Amino acid sequence: MEKIASFTVDHTVLQPGMYLSRQDGNVVTYDLRFKKPNTGDLLSNAELHSAEHLYATLLRNSERKDAVLYFGPMGCQTGFYLLVDGTKLSHEDAIALMQDVSAKGAQYEGEVPGKSAVECGNYRNLDIALAKNVCRAYCDIIRNWPVEKLQY
Repeated sequence: MEKIASFTVDHTVLQPGMYLSRQDGNVVTYDLRFKKPNTGDLLSNAELHSAEHLYATLLRNSERKDAVLYFGPMGCQTGFYLLVDGTKLSHEDAIALMQDVSAKGAQYEGEVPGKSAVECGNYRNLDIALAKNVCRAYCDIIRNWPVEKLQY
């Protein structure tokens, strides 16, 4: 079988940050690494889930929401994937968007969006303090992230 693109990245040297994973036509996939792979330092289920709800909500309510196609967690628990319409968002704009929503997430007031039995199948493990901490940490990671660092 053909090896998928993400399995060709050397996860023993990959650092937290924002990377261009792939481009399929107009769909651009960004690899958003919050933790260093293969260290055992993973996002907990509650961190991953809480941050997913907050980031997805902030992205889909941002000024660039028309470019956002998908935001979701990696199974390895080291980060998330962001898929955007590349005709509506440049790489520079994607970095700026993640910087902006990370900063907003770190300062967010209120409950985790979607924290109810009606809105989420696992709402009990959503925690706003965890989500804000994840956003704050990623904000620090990508604060001065240049477009040149998008390459693995």
